[in-house]
Amino acid sequence: MQFTGPGRPLELAARSPASPGPGQVLLRVAACGVCRTDLHVVDGELPWPGHPVVPGHEIVGRVVETGPGVEQFRSGERIGVPWLGWTCGRCDYCATGRENLCDHAKFTGYDFDGGYADYALADSRYCFALPVEYSDAEAAPLLCAGLIGYRALIMAGEARRLGIYGFGAAAHIVAQVARFQGRQLFAFARPGDIEARKFALALGASWAGDSTAMPPEPLDAAILFAPVGALVPAALRAVAKGGTVVCAGIHMSDIPSFP
Repeated sequence: MQFTGPGRPLELAARSPASPGPGQVLLRVAACGVCRTDLHVVDGELPWPGHPVVPGHEIVGRVVETGPGVEQFRSGERIGVPWLGWTCGRCDYCATGRENLCDHAKFTGYDFDGGYADYALADSRYCFALPVEYSDAEAAPLLCAGLIGYRALIMAGEARRLGIYGFGAAAHIVAQVARFQGRQLFAFARPGDIEARKFALALGASWAGDSTAMPPEPLDAAILFAPVGALVPAALRAVAKGGTVVCAGIHMSDIPSFP
């Protein structure tokens, strides 16, 4: 599946897999999750990268071939490929373990072809070995929803009363981790989305309501997964003094002014 530009249709891509270059691995794709960022790319909400692209960055596949210099993976091994696909390795961010902030970073399914295909090429430095306990379909969402969600949870600190705005893929994974850690969870869904509220309660949320509502008690922290800028002042109102609001999306609509 190849996306050829904003407003243009998706087309089937009938290309033969390329051989991996230095440091690359060639995978036969077994599963690839659907992330909200893939929809941002297809909908033209992210800047057009200037070339046709195959979306998909929650890739689980098996190594078909390794390029020169790849020693950590072998043919037939199952590995995962996330959103961050390449960094320069030389800037201050890369040198201090903050590669995600590299000004020259490139991303899977955006700068590089992603996983909505039979095969995918990836930089071996940004591939993960996967535990055998997870099936292909179970492991795929962990490569973005899981990674980004857990990173956002860490940024929320030791918050005991945690609010989550936007109860999708990342939120439902974070909710389970937060409950395992003994946190009290408050879930915010789109107004009228009864099913999402029921789902949040089933995963252990103490309260679930509309994103426009105030929680029954002040929050210590809130995580915003919904790409809706108007939720930023709403979350700031919902947290107690000294609380934290984490904006966890790649793209967000404009944030309205607030006092």
